[in-house]
Amino acid sequence: MHRPALPPLPPTPAGSPHSTPRDSKVFAPGSVCLVGAGPGEPDLLTLRAVQRLGEADVLLYDHLLDPQILRLAPPQASRICVGKRASRHTLPQADINQLLIDFARSGQRVVRLKGGDPLLFGRGGEEMLALAAAGIPCEVVPGISAALGAAAALGLPLTHRDHAQGCSLVTGHRRQGESALDWTQHSTPEQTLVVYMGLGEAAHIASQLLAHGRDPATPVAIVERACSTAQRCVCGQLATLAQLIADQQIASPALLIIGSVVTLHQQLQALRQQAVIS
Repeated sequence: MHRPALPPLPPTPAGSPHSTPRDSKVFAPGSVCLVGAGPGEPDLLTLRAVQRLGEADVLLYDHLLDPQILRLAPPQASRICVGKRASRHTLPQADINQLLIDFARSGQRVVRLKGGDPLLFGRGGEEMLALAAAGIPCEVVPGISAALGAAAALGLPLTHRDHAQGCSLVTGHRRQGESALDWTQHSTPEQTLVVYMGLGEAAHIASQLLAHGRDPATPVAIVERACSTAQRCVCGQLATLAQLIADQQIASPALLIIGSVVTLHQQLQALRQQAVIS
């Protein structure tokens, strides 16, 4: 059946809050690009990310990135590690913001390279605001987040109509004091919970979920170094989450995936093993 063409959208007035007056194909001197490096392996970078890396004059990058990704920048580009690990910061965030501003003001094309996606637990929002306040043009190139990359690599759907109608991505790293998470919301069995940076808080996370009604037998998957050649996945139950991490000597970076969708990964693994045997 023929469908009538939709009318064109009216142009966005210049200066409106939703206008973006830039040519996305141009990386101009004196600007900054926040680039998502994806979940691990270089071939999971987006085409735009590869392009921006190849145009960089200065590269400010995080820890734990594959060295092959760093080599995509020109040989003459300056490379500065500004990444953070748990409680160990190479530079305070305010200093990173100032570096971005100073390099851009000197006329450089600056790439701020972050694992996963720049705007998901990567403090990209803080850097964007600092650059805007300084009048520095800023582009954001999205990347595949660790949660989505890990789920795809494992064959573990984060949502499934028979298991989970939603998925929450949260950080287990508490800035100070008690976590502000709504544990009641995250304790419903119809939700998958993915926790970034949660290894050190695993006992606290499990105890809060159990106290707010989660079944102790809720399946969990702990994914270490997702989407890398060193990827490892260990499955267990919520009640013994912290002990499982200790027994298996899981190290950062790692994700916690909590919910009945984990059983789908286990079913998939069993079916694949049967296929190999037969």
